[in-house]
Amino acid sequence: MQNDELNLFHSALIPLHSALLFMGGFDEKAFDSPVDEDETERGESSSSSLIPHPSSLAICLVSGGMDSCVTAAIAREENEEIAFLHVSYGQRTEARERRAFEEIADHYGVEKRLAVSIEHLAKIGGSSLTDEKIGVAEADLSSREIPTSYVPFRNAHLLSIAASWAEALGARSIYIGAVAEDSSGYPDCRPEFYEAFERAIDAGTRPETRIKIVTPVIAMRKSEIVLRGIELRAPLHLTWSCYQASEMACGRCDSCALRLRAFNEAGVSDPIGYA
Repeated sequence: MQNDELNLFHSALIPLHSALLFMGGFDEKAFDSPVDEDETERGESSSSSLIPHPSSLAICLVSGGMDSCVTAAIAREENEEIAFLHVSYGQRTEARERRAFEEIADHYGVEKRLAVSIEHLAKIGGSSLTDEKIGVAEADLSSREIPTSYVPFRNAHLLSIAASWAEALGARSIYIGAVAEDSSGYPDCRPEFYEAFERAIDAGTRPETRIKIVTPVIAMRKSEIVLRGIELRAPLHLTWSCYQASEMACGRCDSCALRLRAFNEAGVSDPIGYA
């Protein structure tokens, strides 16, 4: 075909192509190279294998304290399987809390457990729990001030690790034993913090990932947590709450005072020893 004839042929095709597109009767993909169906299936299989299937597994943050222990007992009641996560952050009683975590996990026969360290929080400082230059204050339960034991934005770090692990395992929920009212008044223990963080998880994970943050004791008084723990036969004797001692609880720090008051109001003896 001569050049003039070719130009005439192409000129005739252009309006035909446009008309077909306008009418919706032209599929440009029909002109693509044929796709190997086996390769497509293999690609889909490979991609989906990286995405865990949702399960009834729940991640439970367990510090080793009373609130997290009772939360773990609740999580166990509400889920077919639980995984325990413990996060150390350079706190004074790090080793004692880790021991409590392991003993609680052993009590419940938890196979999936993860213990990690974010000791950079100790380097950041700003808390009497992580900075030896800041003394652990004597308890003042009538104070409305945020105590020196507050670790800046700590629970955000804990939840981030829990969310990563939950997505990797295909877990649908994260349990955390935060208490809002009858507690030290930490800002990262408020309900609105957890609502906002759940939205952040939803925005920052795969489209099919759905992880709910569960705070079952957040509105309870400490005495109610004690009674709920007894009802569920939670191993409260294995827990540790003291901020500054690892052998015998000091009985003077904020955490000890809140715990002692809780057991007293519940009419139950605290199973751990005090100096």
